[in-house]
Amino acid sequence: MTMDQLPNIDPERLHPIDVDALVGPDQPRHPPRILVLYGSLRERSYSRLVSEEAGRLLSWYGCEVRTFNPSGLPLPDDTEASHPKVQELRELAEWSEGMVWVSPERHGAMTGIMKTQIDWIPLALGGVRPTQGKTLAIMQVSGGSQSFNAVNQLRILGRWMRMLTIPNQSSVPQAFNEFDEAGRMRQSPLYLRIVDVCEELVKFTLLTRGRSAYLTDRYSERVESAEAVSKRVNQKTH
Repeated sequence: MTMDQLPNIDPERLHPIDVDALVGPDQPRHPPRILVLYGSLRERSYSRLVSEEAGRLLSWYGCEVRTFNPSGLPLPDDTEASHPKVQELRELAEWSEGMVWVSPERHGAMTGIMKTQIDWIPLALGGVRPTQGKTLAIMQVSGGSQSFNAVNQLRILGRWMRMLTIPNQSSVPQAFNEFDEAGRMRQSPLYLRIVDVCEELVKFTLLTRGRSAYLTDRYSERVESAEAVSKRVNQKTH
């Protein structure tokens, strides 16, 4: 990703990440692997446009970025987890070290499309939690005035998925005014906030990924074996 692909960036103010300030000598230094999810299937989807802006920024910061297209993803429990789109999503979730979730606000909440994606990411697979210890950045777009309903809900979900949700977040009101005809976000304080969120996500990912196993090591899980956890969480009701 080059500066000519980031026309609204001041190159003298956009600083590369100081990896040495965040990563110890024995910690992994490969590009952070970031999965981006967005919550709308409209042809001109502002959550998708925000996710694309975030992807460009994250790529400039040195991340390997993959974006999941939710088109064709079935409703939870409407089919088996072997469905190709479900498998694609789960493989990306397992591959990732951090995520970005971008949802529109609809009827005062995140969209069903956004929630469907999160619901298909399992909380546990055989006693192993695939999202535990991964970093998360949250953003929302809305057609009306400033609101934080969707990001507040996403933050709750991130905690429930045992993710390290970064403090910063982005909410873009009246999103239809914030993008040009080519789908690029215009220069504004709202764009600057998205840059801030991406920068912070990369820093937190580098800081924690080599230590996530220790950070999420819990006494209760040391007492109870993975086999016992799997049996308990997958028990059938009678």
